Amino acid sequence: MKNGFVETTLESPTGAQLQLYSRMPDRRVRAAIQINHGMAEHAARYQRFARALSEAGFAVFAHDHRGHGQTTAPDASPGVFGEVQGFEKVLEDVVAVNRHIRARDPDTPVICFGHSMGAIIALNFALRHPERLDGLACWNAGVETGALARISRLILGVEALLRGRNKPSSLARKLTFDAWNKVFKPNRTAFDWLSQDQAEVDLYVADRLCGFDVSIGLWLDLLGGVFYAGDDRHLTGLHKALPVHVLGGGADPCSNQGRDMQHLAARLRIAGLTDVTETVLADTRHESLNEINRDETTAAFIQWLNQRYQ
Repeated sequence: MKNGFVETTLESPTGAQLQLYSRMPDRRVRAAIQINHGMAEHAARYQRFARALSEAGFAVFAHDHRGHGQTTAPDASPGVFGEVQGFEKVLEDVVAVNRHIRARDPDTPVICFGHSMGAIIALNFALRHPERLDGLACWNAGVETGALARISRLILGVEALLRGRNKPSSLARKLTFDAWNKVFKPNRTAFDWLSQDQAEVDLYVADRLCGFDVSIGLWLDLLGGVFYAGDDRHLTGLHKALPVHVLGGGADPCSNQGRDMQHLAARLRIAGLTDVTETVLADTRHESLNEINRDETTAAFIQWLNQRYQ
């Protein structure tokens, strides 16, 4: 057990050995929350969130994605989703975890939760496997397919041809992490954009499994997921009554100060979904679960769950 999590390894059909963390409530399980972590971090960082959820009666499952944390795969070194079809393999891994959850109790509702990169993964999972979830939470993601995304995909494609997909991108970090941090000058660290809580930022900086450069291929894979989710035609397969929780930080440059999340919520409503909740947290940076108002944010999410999963 680590930080209240039970640790196991789950073999995925993709060949990955998924590091899986779980935490069960000490009473009847009301629903299961399947967590998808963000880029350049890992699932063990969600232990505080998992504790609050389990104390409220929810089971929690969180795995390290390919190229992250303690998950291993023959074709996925650190920062790499896969040699080919990396994003599709990531989604297959999510399906494997989902099957594992449902095998324990097929009648337990499953809510797929994702932060940042994990929100893009969770959204794509929902679009491609709508029958496998009973709720969706997408937090703090840049999910727009505008000019910057199109130009980035073009530049990354050239980089991949010149340098290979598995090399770190010389440009992507400058356009994202570095650019986002400049918003908060003068900077104390390279990751001030994550949270106003300096202690939480310091924990991230000190964590050897956080803050690393990911590959050109991973950026391209993730952009593929952004563009898939950005096609309104793909929203039509979602169940109209699916509960969706969308959240962004009003001071988060990754999600365009939460506006990307607002636009996603609007698109879902236009697609006919009838239970979409959107929140933009004023003055809150990227990692809502590690911000100074994290307890209030977590409590509000649990209240949202309580209203829908008895």
